[in-house]
Order: sequence, then C-alpha cells, then structure tokens
Amino acid sequence: MSANSAFEEYLRESDYSVTRARRLVFAALENQEPQSIAELLKNLTSIDRASVYRTVTLFEKLDIVRRIQIGWKYKLELTEQFNFHHHHLICKNCGTIIPLRENPTIEASILALATEYGFKPIDHQLEIQGYCSTCLQKMTPAK
Repeated sequence: MSANSAFEEYLRESDYSVTRARRLVFAALENQEPQSIAELLKNLTSIDRASVYRTVTLFEKLDIVRRIQIGWKYKLELTEQFNFHHHHLICKNCGTIIPLRENPTIEASILALATEYGFKPIDHQLEIQGYCSTCLQKMTPAK
C-alpha cells in the first residue's frame, strides 16, 4: 500500500474526511526534506493559509506529522507511519536537517538502555545538533 493510500485510509478510520487541503499538505511533505510552516505556505499557494495551519494542527493531533525542534523554531515531517524510521543531524547555524537511515547498532543501544531502566519504548527520536560541513568551512579561518 502506498503512503498516500495509507494516509487516506488512516484519515477515514480516524473519522476525518479526505479533503483537498489535507491531500495537498500530505503530498507537500511526502518524500521531502522537513519543512517549516513558511516553506509549506510558499509551496502550497493553491490553498489558503488558515487551511494549511488547521491541517497541520490536525495532522499533529493524529500523529501524521511531527515537529523537529531547531532552537525555538521547528520543521515538520511525516511520522514513521508514512515515512521510514530515521534520525537527524541538525546544523545549529543554518538549520539544515540531514536524515540518517536507521542504524541497527543505535536501535539496539536505545532498546538496551530502555530495558536497563525497566522501560518499554514505543517511539523515539534522536537529534544530533552541531554544524554541517558547509558551515564548518565558513567558520574555519583560511590558512
């Protein structure tokens, strides 16, 4: 089943209609880098601003999208129901977000750590903050 079909089925099972605005916001996030609300609005000129905000709020409530915090700002991406499991490298200077594919060693370490504390994990996020190679080059003085 495609992510789009799964999304539409999930909305119906949650007793929500599959509207044009919901389809467009989902499509704007599908297979894309995480986006800010401003980027979504720029890419979704065929629907009004209020509809984008309402849709994002609903998607957060239904766990269709999640926020990636970058300081006091954030970007949005589809949750693992509709995207592959991954973690992120986040540049604190330019805000670039680099997705990291699932790593069996990291996943095993997270599970072992949770088990050590008698905790049953159901979800997790790993965000590594630092500086991307482009920003590092700009910060390093030329010799």
